[in-house]
Amino acid sequence: MCAIEAGRRGRRILVLERADRIGRKILISGGGRCNFTNLHAGPANFLSANPHFVKSALSRYTPADFVALVEKHGIAYHEKKLGQLFCDRAAGDITGMLEQECRDAGVEIRTGSVIREVSKDDAFTVRTDTHAWRAPVLVVATGGLSIPKMGATSFGYDLARQFGLRIVAPRPALVPFLFAPQDARRWKQLAGVSTGVVASLPGVRTTFRENLLFTHRGLSGPAVLQISSYWDGAMPAAFDLAPGRGLVAEFLSLGPRDAAHWRTLLRTLLPRRLADRWLELHPLAGLSDTALSAAEQQLHQWQVVPAGTEGFDKAEVTAGGVDTDELSAKTMESRKVPGLFLIGEVVDVTGQLGGFNFQWAWASGFCAGQVL
Repeated sequence: MCAIEAGRRGRRILVLERADRIGRKILISGGGRCNFTNLHAGPANFLSANPHFVKSALSRYTPADFVALVEKHGIAYHEKKLGQLFCDRAAGDITGMLEQECRDAGVEIRTGSVIREVSKDDAFTVRTDTHAWRAPVLVVATGGLSIPKMGATSFGYDLARQFGLRIVAPRPALVPFLFAPQDARRWKQLAGVSTGVVASLPGVRTTFRENLLFTHRGLSGPAVLQISSYWDGAMPAAFDLAPGRGLVAEFLSLGPRDAAHWRTLLRTLLPRRLADRWLELHPLAGLSDTALSAAEQQLHQWQVVPAGTEGFDKAEVTAGGVDTDELSAKTMESRKVPGLFLIGEVVDVTGQLGGFNFQWAWASGFCAGQVL
């Protein structure tokens, strides 16, 4: 996106891509259909040490702007839910669109370019094993540490440190939780079971009403991925397994107070395997109002203290990165090193699940491309 915008302005642009093709993470995103933006993208959907940093870029390049580009290329798309836009056909439509826009803007792309050294005197010099290039401007769009099997490395952070820029410690985000051993024994038999919840963390105002998925090792699903970005590594995660339901009132409406009716109610509320396992682990202490209220509260406030996460191997994105205080929010240029720009995931800006991280990539790239 940065190269396209700069190329349109007549700049001579070379894109050096480490992988053997561009956009490999685009190609695997959204189950192969690329959740390329979210109609509702705004500052509240992003996590950063400076929550105001994203405002300029997001206001200058909006989801509607990217949708207009998609429509210009005749790419069919649909809204899945909650403003999430996906290609009807395949994620390759998006990479193909970007490549065509680069060609139209006169941008040169070289794949398989592993950079060995970057230096700066009156200009930047970038060296691979076989070539060296000099330019007055260098843009770092290297992404984070997530999914190393796709080629993710610390190169962008190392380069930023080389030029004296501070780094907010990177950590996995949008990542499944791991059970502690005792929770694994309780719940691993439910691997593959999914249910709707409201997920929350203590002291975090943002909550997520999405699905939770039990795995052999812990918890996943959109609700868990969302709150994982806000998890501090120690706090308990809370899940409301009966969002919006008044279970005591529903139970009493079923007829006489009978434990069988409680089981029936839970089986209508939860997947049957989960309902039965829940009752094994949380049997009714009685049928009094107090006991029923306590049983309902357990369902509204199921707490799990994760033992950790699945790490960068399974993380969809990386939280942390180049400190936003080091950059201009309008241009993405380093305040310390003129001509050095850092965009996208390498920066300490992390979007929620649902197309927000792509929108940050497009918006930050656009802003830098306007001033190169």
